[in-house]
Amino acid sequence: MKVTVGIKALNEEANIAVALKSALVAVAPLGGEVVLADSGSTDRTVEIARSYPVRIVQLANRDERCCGAGAQLAFQHAQGEFFYLLDGDMVLDPGFLIAGVAYLENNPEVAAVGGLVCERNTEGQEFQIRANSVRAGRDWQPGVVDRLDCGGLYRASAVREVGYFADRNLHAFEEFELAARLQARGWKLARINAPAIDHFGHTAGGYSLLMRRIRSGYSGASGEVLRGAIGQRHLPIVLRRLGHIRNGLVVIAWWLLLLGLLVTGHFLVFLAVLLAPLAFLTIRRGSPSLGLYSLAAWNVTAMGLISGLLRPRAAPTRPLAAIDLSPGSR
Repeated sequence: MKVTVGIKALNEEANIAVALKSALVAVAPLGGEVVLADSGSTDRTVEIARSYPVRIVQLANRDERCCGAGAQLAFQHAQGEFFYLLDGDMVLDPGFLIAGVAYLENNPEVAAVGGLVCERNTEGQEFQIRANSVRAGRDWQPGVVDRLDCGGLYRASAVREVGYFADRNLHAFEEFELAARLQARGWKLARINAPAIDHFGHTAGGYSLLMRRIRSGYSGASGEVLRGAIGQRHLPIVLRRLGHIRNGLVVIAWWLLLLGLLVTGHFLVFLAVLLAPLAFLTIRRGSPSLGLYSLAAWNVTAMGLISGLLRPRAAPTRPLAAIDLSPGSR
């Protein structure tokens, strides 16, 4: 089989039909399959998916639910020579897989290729910042890149060479962590000038999204990535390229400085140091509201860096138990 599109989903009844249709159209010219990896949806996601000619596997233990587990579950059941990871709130461009397979076949040193990403929901602060990054960030532009956020087409043999697709312990950054392991083995990643996906992210406001990330464990992902890299050959790449770790360490140092100033009675300096990051981020983001949101997000990142480092881990190579819910199965 040439290509597997793996779709990870949790309670995506509003989006899953469009995601499945787009994946089926994209694999049709190549001879491929679509695998839905469901993390225990309680809405109609699985019911809707069963009306399409796709394989459906559901995480057997909902306590293992996280972004990394969903992505790994999809890859664990994939049969294709190439594997594309799609989220349940994304729509895959019908021509991208053809372009991506051609690129990988012509560039044997490249483990994975992504395309152009279009962020469709930009009402909240988080996705306004994301959309600005997509327009200007180096890893979102065509060429050799450090990571393939928002999905990419992977050479399955390269993924198996580094052990597994996604670390089942991660609540986020699973594609960054995979990129670090691949690059530590000498593989390259690239983005081509071809439309890949439309992303329909959360419509909730930025602060609601931050609270959701704290409750779900998502905010601790940078600490989880760092803990998983300790003692591994990809640790230098993680330390150098995952900005959330750097930002978290800066904020922790800021906390300690503020505490020291408060204890020693340097109240004016304390006030200046307290406000300086807000001024910096307001200038960087181009507005006070986005600056304030970024400061809040950085503080959440710092708390998550600590909590993620302390979380227990399961062996990332251990298979995830799953239930087959495909059409026709019992």
